[in-house]
Amino acid sequence: MANIIESERRIIKLSVDDVLNIVREYQKLTRKSCCYEHTREILSKNAIFLPEDL
Repeated sequence: MANIIESERRIIKLSVDDVLNIVREYQKLTRKSCCYEHTREILSKNAIFLPEDL
């Protein structure tokens, strides 16, 4: 789970599972992308969320 660290700026420390989930979701969303611009378009239309530890 992501852990938010408060200081001057909020920092989000990701666990290994968080990173792997992001990569898996990215790969799933961009599987049919042909170029950088198409990838940006796909990602801008799809939100990726991380759970936060409380």
